[in-house]
Amino acid sequence: MSAMVLWFSGLSGSGKTTIANELKKKIENRGYTARVFDGDDIRNSEHKHLGFTREDIEENNRLIVQLCLKNIDNYDFILVPIISPFLKSREMARKILGGSFIEIYTGASLEECIRRDVKGLYKKALRGEIENFIGISEDIPYEVPRTPEIILDTQKETIAESVVRILSYMKMRKII
Repeated sequence: MSAMVLWFSGLSGSGKTTIANELKKKIENRGYTARVFDGDDIRNSEHKHLGFTREDIEENNRLIVQLCLKNIDNYDFILVPIISPFLKSREMARKILGGSFIEIYTGASLEECIRRDVKGLYKKALRGEIENFIGISEDIPYEVPRTPEIILDTQKETIAESVVRILSYMKMRKII
């Protein structure tokens, strides 16, 4: 059986990685294997040759889909917390990964993400120190998913509540 790919999309600071890491623990506690391909980690290691133009962001997403495909037989679940701002890129991932793809939108307003800003990136982007910052730059908007399987409201839900909602969805769909 090949892995289910849970593709977490949302603005920087919306909770994607935190939720994915917590979900990984819960999945493994149930006896399944799981791997997190964190968008930031991959961009800083394997894809550091890419910038933050629209084309580079699309290429990064395509390469992460390929990474998932290479590892799809090695795990029960692959968790991909990645901003993935473009509808086109997420639809490409859905098309390539087929029935293995589950899109999870970690919804939080731009204002909330700026408030959380643990890395200080929004402050730098707002001061003009970072170009092409997703959600801030007019050239690189975040396109909210149209039909994700799961929508999390990370402004109202705790991390634990979001994880329970994902697990409930997977249980309902007989994935776990």
